[in-house]
Amino acid sequence: MADDPVPVIDRAAGAEVRAELGEAPLRTAGLWSDAWRALRRNPLFVVPAAIVVVFVVMAVAPRLFTSADPRACDLADSLRRPSAEHWFGFDIQGCDYYARVVYGARVSIAVGLLTVAGTVVLAVVLGSVAGYYGGLVDSLVARLTDVWFALPTVLGAIVILSVLGEKNVPQLVLVLIIFGWPTMTRLMRSAVLSVRDMEYVAAARALGAGDGRLVFRHILPNAIAPVVVYATLKVGIVIAAEATLSFLGLGVQLPAISWGLMIAGGRTRLLDAPHLLLFPGLTLSLTVLSFVLMGDALRDAFDPRLR
Repeated sequence: MADDPVPVIDRAAGAEVRAELGEAPLRTAGLWSDAWRALRRNPLFVVPAAIVVVFVVMAVAPRLFTSADPRACDLADSLRRPSAEHWFGFDIQGCDYYARVVYGARVSIAVGLLTVAGTVVLAVVLGSVAGYYGGLVDSLVARLTDVWFALPTVLGAIVILSVLGEKNVPQLVLVLIIFGWPTMTRLMRSAVLSVRDMEYVAAARALGAGDGRLVFRHILPNAIAPVVVYATLKVGIVIAAEATLSFLGLGVQLPAISWGLMIAGGRTRLLDAPHLLLFPGLTLSLTVLSFVLMGDALRDAFDPRLR
């Protein structure tokens, strides 16, 4: 039996089971190391990942990219076009537009990452419990997700945000989490269902491993890959949703700086000052596209059939 091939998806957990059985560990790579090896050689992952890192650093430390104050405005510079000194020109209030685009990354990236992080936690908990225990718990979670799927995400977010007074990043994140968890929960549930009955899980259970150990050490590491892929795509979706809500006046409010707010302010100046719409629009599109490409590359790397 020691010479039997081990499926790619269970190598990491299988190595632990072999260690408990006193067998020598195999030197074959696990799912995550195989995926990382493929990703490092894939320019469709490396380039978007580098762009995402730049935008994350921009959100955390905007002064690394510009020394200008985005709120230091001079009406004498109102609507000045881009130049060598001011790459993105000025807005209608005479604020340096490049500085505002740089500082606008903070809201968009924060909303995207915080929303997806909260959604992943909720989905992993509900999906793991439903998939592992099944029965009544699984039925309750399934029916709850069915009900939530009937609620349109953007429309529901618009309704809730429209009745709130002050709109800020925490409120926006909470609303997007409320409407964003069902799909990820179903992915997690399906993945756990496909992994929980595998041989290495049965071997660990036979050795006396409890439910907690089985879930956290054997099932989750091999079931969470689809959630990681979808979460990467979801960041781009959430960033676009935040920009949409801010554009409609239901996201963050002035004096906050957001790409969505900048696009909303530039839409009426498309003919005489197209740079007001062009630069935040391109930045937003590049960010969303980078996350989408990363998600596609992760999907290909985690699925051996696509390599």
